[in-house]
Amino acid sequence: MELIAGVDEVGRGPLVGDVVTAAVILDPTKPIEGLTDSKKLSEKKRNLLFPLIKERALAWSIGRASPKEIDEINILHATMLAMTRAVEGLKIQPSLVRVDGNRCPNWTYKSEAIVKGDLLFAEISAASILAKVTRDKEMLDLHQTHPEYGFVDHKGYPTKQHLAALSLHGPISEHRFSFKPVQLAAQ
Repeated sequence: MELIAGVDEVGRGPLVGDVVTAAVILDPTKPIEGLTDSKKLSEKKRNLLFPLIKERALAWSIGRASPKEIDEINILHATMLAMTRAVEGLKIQPSLVRVDGNRCPNWTYKSEAIVKGDLLFAEISAASILAKVTRDKEMLDLHQTHPEYGFVDHKGYPTKQHLAALSLHGPISEHRFSFKPVQLAAQ
């Protein structure tokens, strides 16, 4: 049986928090209905699929890169690092890694980058869902300690609400200081 891992990321565009990735190897004997790109699913549906994926997958892992790492090596390299961490965290080594997007990290795994892969391959869809639910929960947790930023509403993306809060309150340590709006607010 070929062990194919799907990999996807969430959180390249936000001004705050980790970039989160997931790697998933699905069990072909335990299919999961309803898998697709996490952005196409309601929050309720994602939250229902999240435990199912973790329960039925042969292996899954979450990878991440911190705002400090993003600031040090840039968002693209931090995303590649987080993807590598996710795949290395799998308890089973995949024979192939399918990455959503147009590039793969520089690693030793046999891999292919697939644009819109989260719509085409269940294992990438599953990774998309795990990464999104994980990061969204982290944004809800951050909202508990910093409600003035409205993270519950925008999940850290540069919305008018977030930019206004950033301008009024300044950045917090979880912000990405290499991102222009955060730099401007820190001045």
